[in-house]
Amino acid sequence: MSKQPWGILAEFHTPEQLWKACERVRDAGFTHWDAHTPFPIHGLERAMGLKRSWVSMVVLVLGLGGAAAGMGLQWWASTQAYPLVVSGKPLFSWPAFVPIMFECGVMGGAAGAFLGFLGLSKLPQHHHPLFNSKRFERFSDDRFFLSIESTDPEFDPEGTAWLLRSQGADHVEVVEA
Repeated sequence: MSKQPWGILAEFHTPEQLWKACERVRDAGFTHWDAHTPFPIHGLERAMGLKRSWVSMVVLVLGLGGAAAGMGLQWWASTQAYPLVVSGKPLFSWPAFVPIMFECGVMGGAAGAFLGFLGLSKLPQHHHPLFNSKRFERFSDDRFFLSIESTDPEFDPEGTAWLLRSQGADHVEVVEA
């Protein structure tokens, strides 16, 4: 009994081969695929056609929200909950509240970076079907891999495997789900 295939995994020896394969897969119209490398390859995201990440926007929104919450909490505490005049200063003396507002903004931005990364990366994911491949164990050592999911509209097991072999893949295998 054969399991449903998760996708196809292609192995390359050099970053240049992977780069050319990424450009070819992108130009072929595939949308559910990824490249796996043992070290960062500068500009590979352009070869893959990736758009800019939304993490920076999440950091900005949560950072500004944290700063606003810090200022709002201080305003409420000094004007509503405990309205005390100290040394003749007004109840809402905002310059004294700037350091706390700044720290709350930094804390919100850090939370945004952490949560945005986890959310956009779809983490935590305890097991990925690529871990079923013995060859994929070398992706963090000295090999370069390209994986294409079977959920991609352009996916065809034979045609996709031929496309990857034509780009210089040393080994192409079907990964089971």
